Amino acid sequence: MARIHPTAIVDPAARLDDSVEIGPFCMVGPDVTLAKGVRLLSHAIVEGVTEVGEDCVLHPFACLGGAPQHSAHRGEPTRVVVGARNVFREHVTVHAGTAGGRGVTTVGDDGLFMVSTHIGHDCIIGDKVTMAPSVAVGGHVSVADFVFLGGLAAIHQFTRIGRYAFVGGGGIVTKDVIPYGSVWGNHAHLEGLNLIGLKRRGFTREQIAVLRAAYRLLFADEGTFQERLEDVAEGYAHVPEIMEVIDFIRVDASRPLCLPHREM
Repeated sequence: MARIHPTAIVDPAARLDDSVEIGPFCMVGPDVTLAKGVRLLSHAIVEGVTEVGEDCVLHPFACLGGAPQHSAHRGEPTRVVVGARNVFREHVTVHAGTAGGRGVTTVGDDGLFMVSTHIGHDCIIGDKVTMAPSVAVGGHVSVADFVFLGGLAAIHQFTRIGRYAFVGGGGIVTKDVIPYGSVWGNHAHLEGLNLIGLKRRGFTREQIAVLRAAYRLLFADEGTFQERLEDVAEGYAHVPEIMEVIDFIRVDASRPLCLPHREM
């Protein structure tokens, strides 16, 4: 049977695994599902139609499943779905989707969401994502696996951030960030590859060398960007990491990209 502190308010209709722990002054709504090993330490709130995966931990004043901050929202039963082993530190908020959007906000597995981070409506957050304190992620944003967002970064709505990318502290990101890229500034611009992150994630020296060579070609001075894109796609068709970057750019040509301050 779930361990529930006597000061917590848990709706009888909530679906709780027997191993769940709910601490003092927490609130859990009727349409909430808490999987095996979930812990709400104290003063945490899980509301709305929200599923929380195994072994997630909610620190004080974290709030999952709140209504989207969207003027068109009329109380539709949209959702939040959270994967396993995520840590939500103090004052983190994750809002539900909108009826006009995906209808669901999703968070993958093994994420770390530090103090006062916010994930807006209809977002897609991948696996092993780290958000440092006070990151703000607007609605409809896609953050792929292994991304690191530095403290106080702000991600504009509908922006895409590719796998293994890094956003520096205080970065204001209004354009898409390529996989493996590193962006800084207000507004954020591409500084190069996320070399430190790639090394930490076990990329070999050879893999990084190939990525750097393709990056230099893609952002060189010669020719148009489209011509360089095709050159890289042809020359590195056998390299999955490079083709991931190419596919990221091609999948939505209408989206602006974060680019270097000046061509290399």
